[in-house]
Amino acid sequence: MSKNKKRARSQRKNEITKGIFTVLENEPNKSFNYKQIASKLDISDTQGRNELIKKLGQLKQKERITEVEQGKFKKNTVDQELLTGKLDLTTSGNGYIIVEGQNEDIFVPNHKLNRALHGDTVSISLKRTKKKGRPEGAVVEVLERKKIKYVGIFDKQKTFAFVRPTDSKMYTDIFVPLEKSMKANDGDKVLVELGQWPSDADSPYGKVIEVLGKPGEHNTEIHAILAEYGLPYEFPYEVEQFANSIDTSIKKEEILKRRDMREVLTFTIDPKDAKDFDDALSFQNLENGNYEIGVHIADVSHYVKPNTILEEEGYNRATSVYLVDRVVPMLPEVLSNNACSLRPNEEKYTFSAIFEIDKNAQVKNQWFGRTVINSNERFAYEEAQHIIETKQNKIPENVSIRNGAYYVSNEVVEAVLTFNGLAKQMRSRRMDRGSISFDKIEVRFNLDAMNEPESGYFIEA
Repeated sequence: MSKNKKRARSQRKNEITKGIFTVLENEPNKSFNYKQIASKLDISDTQGRNELIKKLGQLKQKERITEVEQGKFKKNTVDQELLTGKLDLTTSGNGYIIVEGQNEDIFVPNHKLNRALHGDTVSISLKRTKKKGRPEGAVVEVLERKKIKYVGIFDKQKTFAFVRPTDSKMYTDIFVPLEKSMKANDGDKVLVELGQWPSDADSPYGKVIEVLGKPGEHNTEIHAILAEYGLPYEFPYEVEQFANSIDTSIKKEEILKRRDMREVLTFTIDPKDAKDFDDALSFQNLENGNYEIGVHIADVSHYVKPNTILEEEGYNRATSVYLVDRVVPMLPEVLSNNACSLRPNEEKYTFSAIFEIDKNAQVKNQWFGRTVINSNERFAYEEAQHIIETKQNKIPENVSIRNGAYYVSNEVVEAVLTFNGLAKQMRSRRMDRGSISFDKIEVRFNLDAMNEPESGYFIEA
C-alpha cells in the first residue's frame, strides 16, 4: 500500500473517531447504534460502515464509550465532572455556564447546548484536561427553564406556523400547529408559550397564548414590552382583595406614635406626568436662624406587613416600572396611587429624615423616624425651576401643570430658593473633595389623547 493511501486511510479513521464523539457529545442523554451514527456522519459506503463498526468496538474496549444496550452506544462519563449552573448565552450563539463557587465561567459552544436556552439552570459535563485555558463543557440536561414565554412575529404557512422570537438571545424559532395559533394572522406580533422540544425536532413546539397586534402600533409594542419582560400589569385577584381590605384611614392613635408635621410647609416635586408621589420636602425657619429641612417618603411598611401575600407580590415585582404612557406598579392602586401617594392636602403616614442645617449648609442635628404630613403643593420640575430662575411667585401658563397661570405663597418661594442655595453649597464642597459629576440627558415625550408621541424634549440632569 502506498504512503498516500495509508495516510488517507489513517485520516479517515481519525475523522470517524472524531465524528463518533461529536454525535455522542451533542446528545449525551441519547444512545445511538452504528446505523444512526453513520447517517449523521453521511457514511453510506460499505467500507466506511465497516470501519465505523470496528472503531465503535475499539472505543468500547478502551472504555471511552459505553454500550448501554446491545448495539447502542453513549459516551463514557466516568472521567467527567457534572456541575450545575445557569446558562448565559451570547449573541454569537455560544454560552457560558455560571457555576456558584467557580472562579471562572465555563464555555459551552453552540453545538453542545443540547436545547438549553438563555438563563436556564442546566447540568453540564466538564472533562478535566491538562491543557491550560478556559474550561469547556457540554450541557447534559436542562434542569429548569428560566423563561417559557416569548414575544415574536407569527410566520404562517399552509398547514403550520413558526414564531420568530424578538429576543436576541433566543436562537431558534418556535413551531406552532395552526390549531394552537389563536387564529393569529401572518405578521402579527404574538406571545407564545414553549411546550416540548422532541429530540428529533429542530425547533421546540409551542402555542400562541395572546395575539398582541400589528408590529409598530403603539398598544402592540407596549403590550409586547410588558410580555417580553414578564411585567404583570394586573394583580392577582387575591392580592387586590387583600389590599382593598386594608384600613388606609388616618387614625388618631397612630398619629400619637409619630412626629406630627402636618402644620409644616411641605411639597412634592416630580415630573409633570407623574402618577404617584412617594417623596416630599418640608421647610421651616428656626428661632436660632437655622433651617429645618425634612425629607419624607411614604411609609409603605405601615400597610405592607411581613409574611403576607401583599409583601410576597411586592417582593416578586421588586419595583414599579415606568413606561412612556403608563406605570406597572409594585403595589395595587389602593396603595400606590392613594394611601402611599403623597398627594396635596391629604394626611399621609411617612418615614422621614429631619435635618437642622445652618446658612453654610452644615448639618447641626438630625432625626430619623415615623411621621405624619400634609403636603401643601404638588410641583413639576419645570415649575420649581421657574421659581429658581425668576425668584417670582407667579407660575405662567406655559410652565404651569394646572389649568392656566397661578400664584404660590412667598413662603414657598423662600423654601425653594433656600433649598437651591444650600444644594449649591453642598455640591461645591463635594466637587472640591474630588466627586465626579455625571451629566446625562433624558428623553421625554409629549403624548396626544391616544397616547401617541407627538413631540419629544430633553431633560438634563
